[in-house]
Amino acid sequence: MQYNPFSLEDKTILVTGASSGIGQSTAVECSKMGAKVIITARNPDRLQETFEMLHGIGHQQIVADLSNEVDIVNLVDRLPKLDGCVNNVGIVMTKPLPFYKREDVDRMFNTNTFSIVFIVQQLVKKKVLNRNSSIVITTSAGGVFGNTPGNGIYDMTKSALHSFMQTAALELAHKGIRCNSVNPAMVNTRMAEPSGSISEEQIQLDKKRYPLCRYGEPKDIALAIIYLLSDASSWVTGTALKIDGGRNLVR
Repeated sequence: MQYNPFSLEDKTILVTGASSGIGQSTAVECSKMGAKVIITARNPDRLQETFEMLHGIGHQQIVADLSNEVDIVNLVDRLPKLDGCVNNVGIVMTKPLPFYKREDVDRMFNTNTFSIVFIVQQLVKKKVLNRNSSIVITTSAGGVFGNTPGNGIYDMTKSALHSFMQTAALELAHKGIRCNSVNPAMVNTRMAEPSGSISEEQIQLDKKRYPLCRYGEPKDIALAIIYLLSDASSWVTGTALKIDGGRNLVR
């Protein structure tokens, strides 16, 4: 057998938010690396599309809305023992400070932060994670390595996840369970598409602020996640891996 320290053979990996973007790409790339993948998202049709893209056999799909604590409990109760968990659930909102509403803050934290905190809590409480397993949280460069006007609520949710990741790494180290995050800048997902608040011209101008002159692709992030899931990163925990095409170097 060819030596490959990044192989996920004989590992079972849960990928949340797997119906699109980084979550979908992560699930597909994990399956290519030999993992048995369990995917979950709230949209059954889009989840099925991801499921049909997976390589190999032994995969599973479970529909769940992770902003709902009952769904989290039901999901975890259906899981086999895991060697890794990748948390990709997240939404974005652009809104200047004077226009914040309590329901905006609650919705963003419930989806971006609390859903991930409580799925990890349930995985640990119910002893679903094998020893030497790996938890990876997709956060953001925003809120951890920098902040952007208009993104205050989003950045708060991500900085909270950063703090949680580091605390989880400390608390779970004695079990051999590692916890790390990937922190992308802009990636070509639906979040990066033109909308009512940003035009195509503004997007193209923003790309020029990246030394590598492009936004990331979901696969760029997925391959970094695979490193953190694999035995190649067995001495890495509590680390926020910045993946930003050099954007943080430009002021």
